[in-house]
Amino acid sequence: MTLLTIQNVSKSFGPVHVLEDVSMSVDRGEVVGLVGDNGAGKSTLMKIVTGMYTANKGKLTLDSEDILTHSPGERRRMGIEMIYQDLALAKQQDVAANIFLGREPQRRILGLNFVDRATMRIEARAMIDRLGARLPAINRPVGSFSGGQQQSVAIARALTFDPKLVIMDEPTAALAVREVQGVLDLIRQLKSEGIGVILISHRLNDVLSVTDRIVVLNHGRAAANLTTADTDMTQVVSAIVGGTDMDHAAEHEARG
Repeated sequence: MTLLTIQNVSKSFGPVHVLEDVSMSVDRGEVVGLVGDNGAGKSTLMKIVTGMYTANKGKLTLDSEDILTHSPGERRRMGIEMIYQDLALAKQQDVAANIFLGREPQRRILGLNFVDRATMRIEARAMIDRLGARLPAINRPVGSFSGGQQQSVAIARALTFDPKLVIMDEPTAALAVREVQGVLDLIRQLKSEGIGVILISHRLNDVLSVTDRIVVLNHGRAAANLTTADTDMTQVVSAIVGGTDMDHAAEHEARG
């Protein structure tokens, strides 16, 4: 069941220690919240998972395979996708163009290769329908969509890589309240398909509503690893601001 294992990972930039012996895991079909104040090390940890940064020490496995020395491209081919807060969408392009950006299907006509736009539209629509997302039109520029609709396009694009793990960076941060639930439903859809999800968010209500577990980072250390069903907002905030270590968190859970 364990999909991703991060074990005793540390990272420094010169004399600055950003992560110290951080350990966490994600199971298949599990949603894990990753929370902490700004500068806690969340983004650095996820960039180590995707291969953008190299850990100074520690172990990183996906499906029990050591991937610490794998390139970002190799990790993506193995099934790790990250959706950044800015979404990296081509706002002037339509849904299909964004979903297949850089890997458009081709067809040959009179010996020449042309982009197969009909296939792109059909497969884009199928991916959106798979998510249960609601978009006004496939052929409209995504820049004309709401924030929640753009999140749907970014998630659909990630799914075309057949991911095992999707990392989402603040997916509800800039959304209107009425759109938040739609994005949380998309996360639940990923979970139902057996895809592991790491949700980075400052919106603790969202984290508590959609995750199975919550990992709290405080000053580069894992301050708590909480089962969402057995915790509450007070305990999560206490770990964020107080730096409760893992043993104290476990004792608190046992007493609670």
